[in-house]
Amino acid sequence: MMPVMIKLAVLFVWTASTAVTIKIYDNNTEEITQDNAGLLVSYNNKSTIIAVKPWESTHRLSPYIRPKQYFINLYPDLEQGTFVGSVDVTLVLDTAQSYIKLHSKGLNISETTLNSNPVTAFSYPKHEFWVVVPDNELSAGEHKLQLKFNGTLLNKIVGFYRSTYTDIETNEQHFIATSKFEPTYARFAFPCFDEPQMKSKFKISLTRPSGKNYIALSNMNQESEELNVPTNGLTSVHFANTVPMSTYLACFIVCDFQSLEPVKAEQGFPLTVYARRGQSENMKYAQFVGLKSINFYVKYFGIQYPLPKLDLIAIPDFVSGAMEHWGLVTFRETSVLYKEGISSSSNQEQVALTVAHELAHMWFGNLATMKWWNDLWLNEGFASYMEFKAVHTVHPDWDVDTLFLVHSLQSVQSLDDKLSSHAIVQDVSHPDQITEIFDRISYDKGSSVIRMLEGMLGEEVFRIGVSAYLKHFEFNNAETDDLWAELQKATQNTINVKKIMDTWTRQAGFPMVSVTRNETKLTLTQQRFLADSNVQYSLDSSPYKYKWEIPITYTTSENNTVHTVWLTKDQDSITIDASNVEWIKLNHRQVGYYIVNYSESDWSLLSNLLENNINALNAADRSNLIHDAFSLAEAGYLTYGTALNMTKYLVFEQHYVPWVVATSKLISIRTYLYNRTAHQNFENYVHHLLGSLKEDFWSDSNDRTFLQRKLRGVILSLGCLCGLPTYQTKVYEMFQKFLNDKIKPNPDIRHIVYYYGILQGNLSDWNQLWNLFILEQEPQEKQKLMRALTASKEKLILSKLLQLAKNESYVRSQDYFTIISQISQNPIGTSLVWNFLRDEWQYLVDRFTLNDRAFGRLISTVCSDFNTLEHLEEMKTFFNKYPEAGAGKASRKTALEVVSNNIKWLEQHEAFITNWLTNYK
Repeated sequence: MMPVMIKLAVLFVWTASTAVTIKIYDNNTEEITQDNAGLLVSYNNKSTIIAVKPWESTHRLSPYIRPKQYFINLYPDLEQGTFVGSVDVTLVLDTAQSYIKLHSKGLNISETTLNSNPVTAFSYPKHEFWVVVPDNELSAGEHKLQLKFNGTLLNKIVGFYRSTYTDIETNEQHFIATSKFEPTYARFAFPCFDEPQMKSKFKISLTRPSGKNYIALSNMNQESEELNVPTNGLTSVHFANTVPMSTYLACFIVCDFQSLEPVKAEQGFPLTVYARRGQSENMKYAQFVGLKSINFYVKYFGIQYPLPKLDLIAIPDFVSGAMEHWGLVTFRETSVLYKEGISSSSNQEQVALTVAHELAHMWFGNLATMKWWNDLWLNEGFASYMEFKAVHTVHPDWDVDTLFLVHSLQSVQSLDDKLSSHAIVQDVSHPDQITEIFDRISYDKGSSVIRMLEGMLGEEVFRIGVSAYLKHFEFNNAETDDLWAELQKATQNTINVKKIMDTWTRQAGFPMVSVTRNETKLTLTQQRFLADSNVQYSLDSSPYKYKWEIPITYTTSENNTVHTVWLTKDQDSITIDASNVEWIKLNHRQVGYYIVNYSESDWSLLSNLLENNINALNAADRSNLIHDAFSLAEAGYLTYGTALNMTKYLVFEQHYVPWVVATSKLISIRTYLYNRTAHQNFENYVHHLLGSLKEDFWSDSNDRTFLQRKLRGVILSLGCLCGLPTYQTKVYEMFQKFLNDKIKPNPDIRHIVYYYGILQGNLSDWNQLWNLFILEQEPQEKQKLMRALTASKEKLILSKLLQLAKNESYVRSQDYFTIISQISQNPIGTSLVWNFLRDEWQYLVDRFTLNDRAFGRLISTVCSDFNTLEHLEEMKTFFNKYPEAGAGKASRKTALEVVSNNIKWLEQHEAFITNWLTNYK
């Protein structure tokens, strides 16, 4: 007998004082009433009581209860790894309430009082609530809620936690207490209303050890401090009241760090940098970039920085790259420390962009904050775009607008071209969903469509609109439509901003613009671009049926004029006059977030153009052509011959960006062909390209520009990866000089020498490098050594490394998934890591929880090169065995789609590429 299937719809209804869940069965519910027991539901003349408590019905807080002021006292015991605290909250109730719910997780709350009276209170862990139920209904108006609590600082790197470091000079271990609250981790440190719209002021006091050079830092300037009872050796530090801000922006640090002399911003406030002992000098570059960036943002937005000070601090254990706590920005050490002779050009680039990104948040995110996490991109997309504008003022010679393509736009399209992608604006509620959307769609697609929007409006109109938005919503919260409204005013209604941008932010994916030539006319049409051109999907899954409002820009052989036309979602096609022009290049500087597929003859014209006159197109357009051609070929819209022909001109290319784009595409083909018939022919083609280059990239010339230094690393990496004999000999020679004579290679190629040295090395070499890794105290150098350790060709060594990495005295938790991923990217290590994940899944869940987004993305990284049906079935079996994915739910869908596409790629393209590689000359 089959059970009766009852469809269940759930409707949340807010009344003035409570939330009610109404359950409707098959739309046949005859009667719903409410009493003290819950809901009385009559279904087919049979009544049943469904008891519903309002705090059980939703993850969200009541919109009628708002914090106005927090008074927070925290004492972290660094030695014991615990903390105690109290919080007093002034609340404003818009309407009478029968209960109060706020957030708390992992805290032991020992006392709860309301308006100075004891009150019934309890935990509801499912929704991470602390529920307060007074004896009598609370009237509208102000109320005082007081809580005392304690918690642990150990076994986590979110919330309020302990970080450790070893003093370089004394070799002693030191402890600090620090915090990271975004998105839903403030509740780990103190009971609070942990939603971005619940802005409040914060009056913070921290207790620190009185001696050993300990300091306490928070968002605001220190107002006073008082020595507690002298015998207990503690000092309480009191900070000024904050401006209204969200809980995730609060920050608490007790440490014994050193600082550099503050520098003054043009506005007059001090910018101070802090780091652990022995590293403060390596914060000079971050301070330089920070000063330039903050001055730029003040002028650009036309809004003063609203706090009295700004601190940047490098944290030894940090889960993210950095965090924009208002007035006290925290960084992972590798994202902020820069040391001449140790740091590479790529390290310098990372530091500059990361610092500029976090300081952009002082306005976008901190001053004007999204109402809810579904609009996270308002924070992250804007900061991810503005960082490039700021760095351009710091380093105008870096050509950052072209760098943007490989940092953001092109990289995210390889995610957004999957059915498993999602819209920039998407609904989220559970904490796992919230942490999961801190992904490349929010950051990189968000920044890419903002760049496109600026291209449509013009730089000054865009700036005026953005400034107006920030001023309108300062110290408040906003939604995506609020930004469109301010930009609309700035345009003076010349275009419909919301109509255009909704097609880019409220549906997944992006368009392919196809160009058909008919004598002197070019006809342009659009369709959704997908990595598998044959995949089936429903157009009704998008409110715009996967059509976009597309600003088409183009240049021609006639002159350098940039022309603009619109291909709207309601048009079947548009026509461009191509008479009297030899060639046409669409999507000038790849400002548009779309891919262009030309006719075969136009692809040929562009390919020949680059071979004969490389300077006819700028570096951004050259990289755009390579990116589009290979993306189209991989998806089956274009023959691989056309894409590979586009690489022939590279022997003349001297700009980093086109080379790094081509390299990533060539490496992708190499991965597909690894251990297959065409593999050697592919490597021969790469040898041909590199052998035709005139420059000696092994030479440590001091005359190279920043971009030339980066290009050097790309060329040498590609040559070593593809086994160019002269490169292999040279790299192992340098590696042995490093191991035996302690002669370190140039920082820009050091990671290459270490990695490919170990690849050619033996067990003795590996053990030497392991010992150097353990002793190394410079974070960026340690990262280079760590990656090199994963290059071994010996399974026993890699298996050993998988187990060693579990030990946090060897590999910090923040680096654990990095080293696991790096082992998996070694073809020898891929199956080892896949087996390790399946065998050790429960260990990983227990250690990191399913809420960890880096853990959530691990599966898709490890499985990204799988290309057999056997592997696909193994993945499905594993996902069925462990259906709870937490913050990795979307990543699992992407992983399955990627592997399916890999299998299809070999079926569709292997034979053709094999033939091309045999006959390319």
